[in-house]
Amino acid sequence: MVAALIAVPFLMFGCTDSGEPTPSSDYRGMPDGNRDYAGFVELWDEFLYWRDPISAKKEQSLVDVAGLETDVYPDYSAKAIATKVRELRGLQDQLNRFAVADWPLGQQVEFLAVRAKMDQEEFALRVSKPWSRDPGFYVDRMLRLTFTELPVEGEALAEFVRQLEAIPGLAAQGEKNLVEVAADYADLAIFNLSNSDGVGHGFPYRAEPPPGVVGWYDDLLERARVQQPELLEPIEVSRAAVVTFRDWLVANRATMTADAGVGKDAFDWYLKHVKLMHYTSDEIVTLGERELDRLWALYALERHRNRNLPEIEISASAEEYQSRIDETDRKIRRFLEDEGIITIPGYIGELSTNVPWIVRDGGPNFWEQVQFRNPTPDHLHAVIPGHRFDAVVERNSSDPVRGRLTDDARVEGWAVYLEEAVMNAGLLDDQPRVRELIYLFGIFRAARMPADVWLQLNEMTAEEVADYWIERVPYLDRDVARVDAEIYLRRPPGYGLGYTTGMLQMQTLLAERKRQLGDAFSLRDFHDELMSAGRLPLSLVHWEMTGDDTGIAALWLREPIPVD
Repeated sequence: MVAALIAVPFLMFGCTDSGEPTPSSDYRGMPDGNRDYAGFVELWDEFLYWRDPISAKKEQSLVDVAGLETDVYPDYSAKAIATKVRELRGLQDQLNRFAVADWPLGQQVEFLAVRAKMDQEEFALRVSKPWSRDPGFYVDRMLRLTFTELPVEGEALAEFVRQLEAIPGLAAQGEKNLVEVAADYADLAIFNLSNSDGVGHGFPYRAEPPPGVVGWYDDLLERARVQQPELLEPIEVSRAAVVTFRDWLVANRATMTADAGVGKDAFDWYLKHVKLMHYTSDEIVTLGERELDRLWALYALERHRNRNLPEIEISASAEEYQSRIDETDRKIRRFLEDEGIITIPGYIGELSTNVPWIVRDGGPNFWEQVQFRNPTPDHLHAVIPGHRFDAVVERNSSDPVRGRLTDDARVEGWAVYLEEAVMNAGLLDDQPRVRELIYLFGIFRAARMPADVWLQLNEMTAEEVADYWIERVPYLDRDVARVDAEIYLRRPPGYGLGYTTGMLQMQTLLAERKRQLGDAFSLRDFHDELMSAGRLPLSLVHWEMTGDDTGIAALWLREPIPVD
């Protein structure tokens, strides 16, 4: 078993400056009940099952938010949500019954991480409320089934028809439940129903992208006419329901004037109790603006350094692009092994990439401008040792808590950290122009950091954020800017700032561990230890790996969510 899956001493204890393990401390607010750790794992199982029975692998039927079996789409009515809140509180109330004060540090860390996941669900139910505030919540669910490859047969056919037949009910539920719609959310949903977003993250390739969700139903109809005509009627009925929902949004848009962001008090609560970050929203803006300036300065210096070198040309064909991907993958894997950067477990095989070869009328978008020149920045971030590598390691973990808990700022922070860290470790010493592309990626991540705060504090709209980014990020096009603004407004709050904030947390952890261990420090061991800790919030990983509990005491004192 590789180091990434071996239990090491820091998982149970903190460390002194000399690296010696020390027992964890007591904190005001830490539960001091009588239930043991095994009961805590059982509660985690129960919570995962409550949240999503399918992903918890307990059963294959869908349930609504009240826990009842449903036809395809859950019930998001006010009554069902109230039931869901009551059930969650029942789970949360059990947290205070555990003897956490007597547990080793590693289990105390897990307790805070699990409590944060429950707090995230409560925040969604009581503050974010996308089923009531965001028409896109329903639009997203209307879209994905249109990507189904035809023909379908057997059980897959029956399930596909069942999903099609549920669309009218989903649309009707949306019209009933959407009683406090935010203006930004309404505009984004209306746009996406009738227009291609110009990016197509995860969409099937079409030389001419269909115009929005309605266009994808037309695409499905055209394919059905040729490949499976018996599906025409249910597809047409579903399409009609989607069009009716769009028309309802347009007709009622004038009344949809609520703010999209959650507001300062709620967002600061979220940063502390869900993200488990030691920063306020104001501090994150300051850090983000400083990081944006730092990266722009480095980009300027790198451009000057390379001024007499030829620019990297965009790949001329899909074949040339694939060749660049293949060579990049070989080079990175060889470097990680030869230079002692991280252990690559034997179960890590070939890993897919993010950006397919697409020829666009208006030329490559931002991601393609970088990727088609050299795949290194995104390969480090999204392939190895970034997202795909990271996810495979987690899937191979048998830990009952850490193997099933993922913090988004840990995931994105690790991936962004890798871009500059592996470059500075020497990967691109022979490719100076590619260093510029690393800085371009960093600039865009850093620009998200303050903008994500401004979206949640209602200081900028999604369109204004897109404008802010376009002014500051080379190569950035309007489509990618708009889609990214939508993603980070509509995802759980704070996702966009997690990229660079997480990277800063990673750098702080690296610095502290090097100071502690001195000449005994090993970069490979550091990264392997991080992998073995699981994808927990980085403030907790820092506490666990270093023993430094700065800011941890505040995390034990849970305050109620500020709800109007």
